[in-house]
Amino acid sequence: MKKQLLSSLVAAALLGTMAFSATAQNLAIVNGKPVPKARADVLKQQLERSGRPVPAEMDEQIKEEVIAREIFLQEAGRRGLAASPEYRQQMELARETILIRELFADFQKKNPVTDAEIKAEYDKFAAANEGKEYHAAHILVDSEDRAKAIIAEVNGGKKFEDIAKKESKDPGSGAQGGDLGWSNPGNYVPEFSEAMLKLNKGEMTSAPVKTQFGWHVIRVIETRQAQLPALDDVKPQIAQQLEQQKLMQFQDGLRSKAKVQ
Repeated sequence: MKKQLLSSLVAAALLGTMAFSATAQNLAIVNGKPVPKARADVLKQQLERSGRPVPAEMDEQIKEEVIAREIFLQEAGRRGLAASPEYRQQMELARETILIRELFADFQKKNPVTDAEIKAEYDKFAAANEGKEYHAAHILVDSEDRAKAIIAEVNGGKKFEDIAKKESKDPGSGAQGGDLGWSNPGNYVPEFSEAMLKLNKGEMTSAPVKTQFGWHVIRVIETRQAQLPALDDVKPQIAQQLEQQKLMQFQDGLRSKAKVQ
């Protein structure tokens, strides 16, 4: 009798250990159905991949989200919604979206942007933006005659800024008295840049300048040597830009090779 009782106690202890082990691997049991802890881990990984930080304090929130999903999934299953055409269509779209996203992620993982590529892109940017920067202002009008009259008015003592605020067809700079801020000459259309480069600090064009936008009266407020950001300061932006370029080239290459009838 004693031996039999001991065997029963051992068996109960073993069963209890097995039950504890099974429970430990589950996040919860909802309506008798175990919810694996792995589902919370997957949700956490998805949040991290999207760029969101997931501190330990969010574990309880993630757990509640997984439990809520299980409750809703069970109800959807009870109603037979998984067999509906609408559900199957949405699942197919989701499958396509996820698979394409994984394709792009796999390409980027296997074709990372290198430091040498970033440096080359920075050097190209630096070469295109070296030299002088110009702090310029302009007044844009529709006719050459009005532009000539404005030049005469400014030379006669009227304020350039006041005329720009009242008459310039460029709403952005006009509201600022014609001020265009600091910029490299290459950022303007050629006719504008050529006229601006002939001016010294404080000078204004003696004749209107015609571009595709209309007639300009240009004034140079100040000049300085180009101030470029350090490579380390713009490295993340350059890397992101190059990643997008590589991905677009990959996509274009697949399209060009595809036989579409």
